[in-house]
Amino acid sequence: VWGKGEIHTNEKEVTEKEVTLHLLPGEQLLCEASTVLKYVQEDSCQRGIYGKLVCTDFKIAFLGDDESALDNDETQFKNKVIGENDITLHCVDQIYGVFDEKKKPLFGQLKKYPEKLIIHCKDLRVFHFGLRYTKEEEVKRVTTTQPPQFCLFKFVLLATDPKNHTVMFDTLKDWCWELERTKGNVKYKAVSVNEGYDVSERLPAYFVVPTPLPEEDVRCFQGRGIPIWCWSCHNGCAILKMSALPKEPDDGLLQNQKSFLDGIYKTLHRPPYETVKTEDLSSNFLSLQDIQTAYSKFKQLFLIDNSTEFWDTDIKWFSLLESSSWLDITRRCLKKAIEITECLEAQNMNVLLLEENASDLCCLLSSLVQVMMDPHCRTRAGFQSLVQKEWIMGGHCFLDRCNHLRQSDKEEVPVFQLFLDCVWQLVHQHPPAFDFTETYLTVLSDSLYIPIFSTFFFNSPHQKETNMGRESQETQSKPLNLLTVWDWSVQFEPKAQMLLKNPLYVEKPKLDKGQRKGTRFKHQRQLSLPLTQSKSSPKRGFFREETDHLIKNLLGKRISKLINSSDELQDNFREFYESWHSKPTDYHGLLLPHIEGPEIKVWAQRYLRWIPEAQILGGGRVATMSKLLEMMEEVEHLQEKIDERHHSQEALPAEAPPLLRSSARLSSLFPFALLQRHSSKPVLPTSGWKALGDEDDLAKREDEFVDLGDV
Repeated sequence: VWGKGEIHTNEKEVTEKEVTLHLLPGEQLLCEASTVLKYVQEDSCQRGIYGKLVCTDFKIAFLGDDESALDNDETQFKNKVIGENDITLHCVDQIYGVFDEKKKPLFGQLKKYPEKLIIHCKDLRVFHFGLRYTKEEEVKRVTTTQPPQFCLFKFVLLATDPKNHTVMFDTLKDWCWELERTKGNVKYKAVSVNEGYDVSERLPAYFVVPTPLPEEDVRCFQGRGIPIWCWSCHNGCAILKMSALPKEPDDGLLQNQKSFLDGIYKTLHRPPYETVKTEDLSSNFLSLQDIQTAYSKFKQLFLIDNSTEFWDTDIKWFSLLESSSWLDITRRCLKKAIEITECLEAQNMNVLLLEENASDLCCLLSSLVQVMMDPHCRTRAGFQSLVQKEWIMGGHCFLDRCNHLRQSDKEEVPVFQLFLDCVWQLVHQHPPAFDFTETYLTVLSDSLYIPIFSTFFFNSPHQKETNMGRESQETQSKPLNLLTVWDWSVQFEPKAQMLLKNPLYVEKPKLDKGQRKGTRFKHQRQLSLPLTQSKSSPKRGFFREETDHLIKNLLGKRISKLINSSDELQDNFREFYESWHSKPTDYHGLLLPHIEGPEIKVWAQRYLRWIPEAQILGGGRVATMSKLLEMMEEVEHLQEKIDERHHSQEALPAEAPPLLRSSARLSSLFPFALLQRHSSKPVLPTSGWKALGDEDDLAKREDEFVDLGDV
């Protein structure tokens, strides 16, 4: 039963050494295979753990004979719903079969059964399962069983709403509260014209429009062509979004649309509204195809099968990273958000975002602007409320964009993941400005593929309510109250939840110049592309014998797309951008990211966490954080002693920060990296020597080998 965020599982005893399979309420076992070998990923040897591979209508799970060795690590970051060797069906990206040492995608009827399964996951885990010693009939069941069309509601019973102060924006009161908080209630009003979804199934039941706009206009084109309010700036300017009107071949209908839009624009340009700048995202910005193509290339950098493959691809790291264009797309999104911010903040203009359905790039940019301009959105409750408002109620098609039902690969576009990547760039550059950590963003991205939560499962609020109503009718019960992802107690124990909160968050603005820039941390692998030519220390470079001349030649052939100098920026934008970065940062005011090439980095914790070769044992950012927390603990202890002397009261002992007690034992990719896995970097991969040739040939290549100790 679900209740108060707690999960009580059924238990099914499995014969192999009493390994227990945990099933959620209603979860059904489909098939299983014994004597399956789960390979150790960090080498190409045939080592691993024997156990049972189980498939249910919710997940694929491996039950190892020797799991106790993996579970006794006191610092491991455990998820209560999904185990380390569990893969939800939504999280499966691709399944391959190995036939005579050749890897092929697994689908349809098989004439021959594979000797090995390779599963690539959407959270970038890679699993290898050997079937050589498994019975043929069990292999047949595992490789041919088709799970039923997965339905969220089978597992979801009752859950209580968490008291985490997240505004859900499912009532008129919530929208009125947001209008009052942002002082937008002077010029805008919350309307309930779509309360029964009579106007549009795409829009939420409640939303906000300009005050003079008649409700009849909202009904005209099913809510299309209507400026919908997103957020108001402190000076009264606002971000608005508008979905395009349907294309009509008839001239008379086109004239009606033109007259309708003219009336809308006249309303927006009359006092008390400021001048409106229109951003047509459908024609003047990224396309969804661009995002899809870039991420498809980018994720291949991290779906590594073994250690040898890692070091082979490491030789081409920079060229592969550049060719994916993912960092460039991230930079372009941040740049566009800064441009919108400049219009609102410096030019006192309203900004109207146009998009076909106003549910993809509109969500991304309006959310990014609010994170940059509104310190409330940089608290955890504020950020969760922002996602509810702009993405969930904003009608982002999570069901299609995440391809939960595997109906159309063309519709699968990681727009929300791109948003989280952009937010991570801000968190990484300005850590004290955020109440949450990068670990919070990482588990949020993972939660997209845990379908016990309704938050990221539907295309619209209407679709959610329709399916919920149908389900409750079929079961003849009251409407179901679905679990929300914002109740983190469902996934994590209180001790683990502490890692989601930033202990260095600045509660009040600080203008000390010494805090102007965030601390630079050392990493093992360079995660951004270099901007200008630089010299690398021969002692710490990839090649110990490298010369300055070689490095100069390599860096001279660098990138163009990811590195756009400030000369190309518009004068107003450049002045605004450079002026802000020349002043001390107010962490509770406007916050702008650096967008120069090297400043846009790979989100190491999310993308590299399953690759042992990318870890720095006892180092990286986590080691620095551990030292800072120790200092904070000592300061708190001293402060308590001072208070005790002043008030003559016994002070309570300071609570030690959880899970960060011994930084020497931690990996740079904590808390996700498995500490027992080590991998040694070869002097140079054998295949690398064959491919490189002599030094002159190497200098002609676009790939570069630089000091990997610096970021």
